Amino acid sequence: MADLPSLRETVARHGLDARKSLGQHFLLDPALCARIAALAGDLAGRHVIEVGPGPGGLTRALLATEAAEVVALELDRRAVAALAELAAAHPGRLRVIEGDALKADPAALVPAPRRIVANLPYNVASPLLVRWLRGAASLEGMTLMFQQEVAERICAAPDTEAYGRLSVLAQWRCRCAMLLRLPPGAFSPPPKVFSAVVGFTPHAEDPGPALFAAMERVTAAAFGQRRKMLRGALRPLGEAEALLAAAGIDGARRAETLGIAEFHRLASCLLARETRAVSDRIGSPKRI
Repeated sequence: MADLPSLRETVARHGLDARKSLGQHFLLDPALCARIAALAGDLAGRHVIEVGPGPGGLTRALLATEAAEVVALELDRRAVAALAELAAAHPGRLRVIEGDALKADPAALVPAPRRIVANLPYNVASPLLVRWLRGAASLEGMTLMFQQEVAERICAAPDTEAYGRLSVLAQWRCRCAMLLRLPPGAFSPPPKVFSAVVGFTPHAEDPGPALFAAMERVTAAAFGQRRKMLRGALRPLGEAEALLAAAGIDGARRAETLGIAEFHRLASCLLARETRAVSDRIGSPKRI
C-alpha cells in the first residue's frame, strides 16, 4: 500500500473526473473509508463484493481488513484501469470486473460467506438494492451508502411520510439500521444532498422468488396510489376486496398504515390466489 499513489493522484493520473451520468461521487478520505469498512463488521474470511469502486478509496480500506477476497464491479473503464495497479499490489485478493452490477448475480461472483459493501452510484442505488433483496438469502449482509433521503425511506416506520415500497421490501427481507450520516463535503465532487450508510442483515426465513414477486406487485400497487384507500389502490391486482378480506385487512385503510406482517399476508394471499388460478386452468388429469 505504501508504494501506491494517493487517491487524489490516482484520480488525476487516470482522468477520473466524476461523471453525473454514472452517479459518481468519490470517497477520497482514507480515514472515512476505513470507518465505513469497519461498519461492515468482521470481514475475516469473507468474500466481499464492492460496486462502483471508482478510484478505489473504499477498496483500499476493504483490502486492509482480513477479507479473503474483494471483487470490485465497475462500469467506468477509466476506473477499471486505475484499479489495475491496486490489484497488482494485492495479488490474489482483488478481482476487478468491468460490467454492470444490475446484470450480475452475487452468488455467481464469489463463494459464501459473501457480503456486499459499497458506496452505491446514486442513479442505480434503489434498483440494485431491490435486486439484492431478491437474493438476500445468499448474503451474510450488506453495508451500503445511499442518498440520505433513500436511506431514510429504507429504514422508515409505518405511518410516516418516508414509509413506502422500499421500506417494506427492505425490512421484510432484512434487519435494517442507519449506521452513519455523511455531509456533502465528504465526497469529491460534493453532491447536493447528505448521504447515509445503511446496514442490512438478512432474516433467516427465505420467502422464495414467487412470494418475493408477489410482494413486489402488492407494494407497487399499494404505494403507486398511496392516497387511495387500499380497496382502490389494489384494484389492478383484481378482486381487491376479496384479497383484503382473505388477508384480514380493512379496505378503507391506506398503504402507509400497514405493517410489514400485514403486507406479508397480502402477498401470501395474492400468491395463493394466483397459484389456484393456474391450477384451475391446467385442470385435473383425465382418467383413462
